[in-house]
Amino acid sequence: MIGKTRQSREKVRVEEIFDADVGRARGILKWPPPVGQFKHVRRGPPLDVAPWVESYWMVNWDVPQPYLQETLPHPNFYLVFENNKCVIGGVSTNRFSRVLQGKSGVFGIKFRPGGFRPFMKVPASSLTNRIVPAKRILGKGVSAVEAVWIASSWEENKMIDAANAFLRACLPKPDAMIEVAGGIVKTILQERNIKTVSDLAKRTGMGARKLQRIFNEYVGISPKWVIRRYRLHELIEILKSGKQPDWPQLALELGYFDQAHLINDFKSMVGSPPSQYQKLV
Repeated sequence: MIGKTRQSREKVRVEEIFDADVGRARGILKWPPPVGQFKHVRRGPPLDVAPWVESYWMVNWDVPQPYLQETLPHPNFYLVFENNKCVIGGVSTNRFSRVLQGKSGVFGIKFRPGGFRPFMKVPASSLTNRIVPAKRILGKGVSAVEAVWIASSWEENKMIDAANAFLRACLPKPDAMIEVAGGIVKTILQERNIKTVSDLAKRTGMGARKLQRIFNEYVGISPKWVIRRYRLHELIEILKSGKQPDWPQLALELGYFDQAHLINDFKSMVGSPPSQYQKLV
């Protein structure tokens, strides 16, 4: 495991702990808060749970003033514990915004792309942009994990152990399509030269309609959206690094018609033009 504590400003203490194979989070728009304490833990699942689960994560904060946390979500489902409640969130197509106040925390299970579909009786797309009580899909057994969350004082190891025990008791039968769908999403993430669905079809050897059906059933969102989202994540990392991009060239590399198209897309998702965002971060 890799851990790092950073004192980025005099009044803020940020602690990041993550397994090497999980890595740092992508898509976080604002980081860190200007004051207070913030802890972010990301851990990998055990081997018997890994076919369905990508990672466990926990965020704790103690901030003296409200802080707006924003992210560009990934093509994943989440099981989230917060404020004595447990919910399932499907893929969110919009920017996620949340005001952090006082002292609190949240624990989540991030399922692999396609990994939550076998738990459901309907296509993954039926939960796109929706959040529902976890008991509605996973049953009353999730209450045991809720009880640990309430009693554990946000101890990540206790929560991970409880989550593993719960998942092992309700894991569905193995589904080969999870690996297929997840593999396609991983290919989009890792291969920057995939800019369009046509590129993806050539790379996978699958027709565009078949890709669409797989993504609708297992991922919950279109392959075009996933390509667009991951390319925006790449742009965010470039801007955070402080580099001054060659905008016309970068627009072509990320699959946009021109610089204006890239800027408009970024602004619609992030809320500000790239140049203004770079100054803020």
